[in-house]
Amino acid sequence: MIPCLFKMLFGFDCLGCGFQRALFLLFRGEFLDAFKMYPALYSTLLFFGFLIFYFFDKSKKYKKAVWNFAFINLIFVIGGYYLKHFYF
Repeated sequence: MIPCLFKMLFGFDCLGCGFQRALFLLFRGEFLDAFKMYPALYSTLLFFGFLIFYFFDKSKKYKKAVWNFAFINLIFVIGGYYLKHFYF
């Protein structure tokens, strides 16, 4: 696993800490544990899939949708950070 440089420098988790471990849990079929490790995993994967679709689409008419989806994903990431550190 790649160590988090942000955590090594500042001593606390960044907004992306846990994504790598959650992705491995997802690949092993442990969906709930993956969610507990990084609650924004599923929205982030959907966002990455949408970005791939956007870059392969020749018309590029989805620019506003990409920004809207990025903002929604940011809300999920911040909410997941809160859940991970203060709820689970």
